[in-house]
Amino acid sequence: MEDKKDQDDSYRRPDPKVIPVIEERLKVDKEKVETGRISITKKVHEEEVTENISVTEENITVKRKEINEYVDSAPPAIRQEGDCTIISVVKEVLVVEKKLMLVEELHVTKHKTESSVPVNDTLRKEEVIVKQSDHGTGFDKS
Repeated sequence: MEDKKDQDDSYRRPDPKVIPVIEERLKVDKEKVETGRISITKKVHEEEVTENISVTEENITVKRKEINEYVDSAPPAIRQEGDCTIISVVKEVLVVEKKLMLVEELHVTKHKTESSVPVNDTLRKEEVIVKQSDHGTGFDKS
């Protein structure tokens, strides 16, 4: 007769041990964090400036030249000789017969002069200033 202990295999074997298998998992989240602030300002700088500019001025001279000669036909009313414009002036004179008399010519000459004239004006220029501060310390850091 065999012993009961011999028949029971579980008696002879040690109890099975449970070994847990562990696995770690990583959970990553993001969160907004204020790291600083900035301040933006704009300044307008004014500066008085003087510039010399070239100014052209035109003047005319009228010179009367008396002719007082009788002519058979009227000369051209206006003609040009170089930089001089000549305007003929005629009149009718009563004589036994009517003739044209060249009374005078107007010689018109244009003169140019250039001079330097100071011009004063205000120029403006903008400047942008950005200031950054550390978190929670105000607007001190430049």
